Amino acid sequence: MPRIEFARSVKSSEIIITTAYLTFNTKNRYELVKITPILEEIVAKSGVAEGICFVSPMHITSSIFVNDDESGLHEDFLNWLEKLAPYNPKGYKHNLTGEDNADAHLKRTIMGRETIIAITNGRLDLGPWEEVFYGEFDGQRPKRVIVKVIGAGT
Repeated sequence: MPRIEFARSVKSSEIIITTAYLTFNTKNRYELVKITPILEEIVAKSGVAEGICFVSPMHITSSIFVNDDESGLHEDFLNWLEKLAPYNPKGYKHNLTGEDNADAHLKRTIMGRETIIAITNGRLDLGPWEEVFYGEFDGQRPKRVIVKVIGAGT
């Protein structure tokens, strides 16, 4: 479970802006972590009733995406990504620089960088099966995600 660090909350008569940071340190190199409940907590504490929740990793080998919370689908994602961009420490030009994570950069590009979720009546406005995930493709060390909630209060 990541640690939540609230950075600031700016309020005016018309708009609320709340910034929070999540810190992840996954056990595995590749991992998909559901973060919907954490985002719901941040939105609730922000006081925003109508607005948006912007979520973005601050690292170039991780992703934020919205999809179904189904373990078979998660395995399918990871297997599909490995076929498209297999881990191969010597098979990529990027890895000639001393790195071994070129595949993680490619996986992140495929899965996307960030997401924006509508906030309606003080809640994330997701579809019936939609959940928000942090996708890690070069884990086992601390990485941060920024969450910015912007909108009108109650």
